[in-house]
Amino acid sequence: MNDPLSTIEIETAPNPEFAVILMHGLGADANDFVPLIPELRLSGAPGVRFIFPNAPEIPVTVNNGYVMRAWYDIRSFQGIHREVDEAGIDASCTTVRQLIDAQNARGIATSKIFLAGFSQGGAMTYSAGLTHPQALAGLIVLSGYLPSRPYIETRATDANRHTPVFAAHGTQDDVLPVSLGETARDFARAHGNDVEWHAYPMPHSVCAEEIAALRAWLVARLA
Repeated sequence: MNDPLSTIEIETAPNPEFAVILMHGLGADANDFVPLIPELRLSGAPGVRFIFPNAPEIPVTVNNGYVMRAWYDIRSFQGIHREVDEAGIDASCTTVRQLIDAQNARGIATSKIFLAGFSQGGAMTYSAGLTHPQALAGLIVLSGYLPSRPYIETRATDANRHTPVFAAHGTQDDVLPVSLGETARDFARAHGNDVEWHAYPMPHSVCAEEIAALRAWLVARLA
């Protein structure tokens, strides 16, 4: 379903020690967050390989079956509740594991790999990160949420029970209300994760203050 080779890769220095796998949101593509790299100003930090994968193109039920890049189908939503395709989540988690394995084969240990994502990509970060069998370096969730709490609860691993999480959300988000981000934050904290939480007066987007906070969090873990 997913092609783990359909990616964009950018390295901040030769022979990077770390990797960040960053997943785009619903309907976007791998190019969406490439401009984030220079804004993070990582030139003085250890080298990082950023991997931007493309989600598969599938019909999305809530968008009248329109075919777009999506990590899983959203079948319905009412208020803040979303009915999602867990088989699609599982398939995308498999792709994430393949991407991690590919970095392992190139010399970057799982303990030096961060999973990251925006919106539906952030939902995948929680889903794949909290269920991965080996400990990751950290999870970065930008305007994300829990797509299926039961999916994670039945598959959560001890390996990532204490993995640090950076999570940020807009208080003016009318696509994914901030309450969804707060619920995911509370779930991760109850799971044992150290979540650094930020809320900003912004819509469903990112802002300069958020990027500055993310840079500080990331640099501290690259040191």
